[in-house]
Amino acid sequence: MNLNKVIAERFADALTAIGVDPEPYLGLVRPSQDPKFGDFQANFAMPLGKRLGKAPRDVAADIIAHFTYDDLLETPEIAGPGFINLRVKTSILAELAQAEAVDERLGVEKVAKPRKIVLDYSAPNVAKPLHVGHIRSTMIGNTLSRILRFLGHNVISDNHLGDWGTQFGMIFYGYRNFLDRQAYETSPIDELARLYRLTRQLVDYFAAKKSLGELSEQIEVARNALDVQKKVCADAKAAGAAKDVLKKANKELDRLIKALESATEKYDEAKGKVDEVEKNPMLVELAKGRDDIGQAVLQETSKLHHGDPENRALWRQIIPQCQKEVDKIYSRLDVKFDVALGESFYNDRLGPLVERLKERGIARETEGAIGIFLPGRDVPMLIQKSDAGYLYATTDLATLEYRRDTYHPDAILYVVDFRQSNHFEQLFEAAKFLGMENVELCHVKFGTVLGDDGKPFRTRIGDAVGLKSLLDEAESRAYAVVEANNASRSPEDRFSEDEMHETARRIGIGALVYADLSQNRDSDYVFSFDKMLAMNGNTATYMQYAYARARSIFAKGDVDVEALRREFAERKRNLTLEQPEERALAFELVEFQSALENVVRDYRPNFLTAYLYELANKYSSFFEKCPVLKASDDDVRANRLFLCDLTARTIAQGLTLLGIQTVERM
Repeated sequence: MNLNKVIAERFADALTAIGVDPEPYLGLVRPSQDPKFGDFQANFAMPLGKRLGKAPRDVAADIIAHFTYDDLLETPEIAGPGFINLRVKTSILAELAQAEAVDERLGVEKVAKPRKIVLDYSAPNVAKPLHVGHIRSTMIGNTLSRILRFLGHNVISDNHLGDWGTQFGMIFYGYRNFLDRQAYETSPIDELARLYRLTRQLVDYFAAKKSLGELSEQIEVARNALDVQKKVCADAKAAGAAKDVLKKANKELDRLIKALESATEKYDEAKGKVDEVEKNPMLVELAKGRDDIGQAVLQETSKLHHGDPENRALWRQIIPQCQKEVDKIYSRLDVKFDVALGESFYNDRLGPLVERLKERGIARETEGAIGIFLPGRDVPMLIQKSDAGYLYATTDLATLEYRRDTYHPDAILYVVDFRQSNHFEQLFEAAKFLGMENVELCHVKFGTVLGDDGKPFRTRIGDAVGLKSLLDEAESRAYAVVEANNASRSPEDRFSEDEMHETARRIGIGALVYADLSQNRDSDYVFSFDKMLAMNGNTATYMQYAYARARSIFAKGDVDVEALRREFAERKRNLTLEQPEERALAFELVEFQSALENVVRDYRPNFLTAYLYELANKYSSFFEKCPVLKASDDDVRANRLFLCDLTARTIAQGLTLLGIQTVERM
């Protein structure tokens, strides 16, 4: 049961009874921030007081007079200027918690009206190894898929693989010019990754070398403009200019300082790419005579797209190797997809789509290219280049059409980083021309994983950190912790080597996944293994420890947990909540459904991690203040064991929905 929702619905009836449209005010019914004010608080009497011309406390009293509560709540209290404080009856909390004993879903009801939702996430370029940036899309999408399904929605998870772009042109060029045949036969994916990196490095080198002159001029122009503006500011200050004049002059000075910094940063980045090649004799030798490598890569890509037999054959040879490597990472993360249709799947649909859009007057020629002119935008959304090539926008429109015609969805969610925001704004506007006005199209955007320097997390050579190496490192660090703890155990209680590795795998990968999902998805966050693996704070390790501690009490007390559950399910025992810590824990347990519904309201997994953290904290307080195995009598002992079991089950279910496994011992 979602108590917050039930209470809000009852307030809707009360507000309607006093002649107020309830819809704008129901969001003001929220859980209390401080338990001393009750469990929930309704804060709409103040804004209604202004609207109705009455004292907010009087408005609150009128609302309560029409509010049905006595079967669920204690008598509401009016506090301060008109806050309505609400406390759920303790007997109701006990009843709701006990009802969960017979429910495999822990009291979480499925939605009355399931939606069909296409969920697009992960979407790597398969020609390259997955990197740290893919963790966010993959795990946010995976969690949303699990939660939406758990709530009863019909989800189609679609991994829109990048298997057709310029990265293959780079690999083809590298394959034909730099291939180490023996290395390819020994480990094809490693050799393909090397070829991609090498070709990209040379492409970037020539582009950077060509740009140095222009960037140097930009720095000189910016520096001269800055010198002039400094003099303007100094003269204005000396002349006693008005404050607004000085403010405007200083604002322009700040802008020019930033412009110089930006130009210098771009120059330094380009110079770094040039130096990286020119200080390496092997790369200097490989670069000789390859000034046109950038154009050659584009030609290789174009040949693939236009059906060149050799490139198509090479592509068919490479794709299974790439897919196999990607699937290994997904297996380690326990991530699965219903479909994995790459860009190549839609290639034959692009030409006909462009023609249809032109025939309907939706798209037209612009400077030799074809674009869709969207309302309120000066720049068209290009769907065909002047050389007849297609763009990401073309493929995404074709994908939308396919999903509409194949799945007939109510919603399509794209879990893609924030840098693509403008693309999706245009795509969703263009989708209206395809007859998708009634389909929810949502860009579930997210921020960047940062290093300690506040910049995108990268290796020392500037590449994004590989996801495989990240998972390996997480497991390795977790193993060191498990091994150290194991050494302190008594001989008969120690883990076997297999148990240590399995426990380390679950802890390490769980820590990595939870650290990402616990962030507000809109925000960037700084990557830190030490914080991820901490035994306290909002981490997976803390959650796994809370679960293991709750479970271990049954082994320690030689308690048959299945028999205990049956006693409460069959009403041979009835749960009572005598101590404040028991009540607080029970309240948190029955809030599980509310937490899941909060996640899907705006597609934010951190609402679930926040709930689990609060639940673990409530359990810790309960465990410290309420003896379980040494309880005062058998009934109290059974009640507390029941709460321990329900806590463990809820944490386990919550972690499962996040894609994280539990451990029985830490």
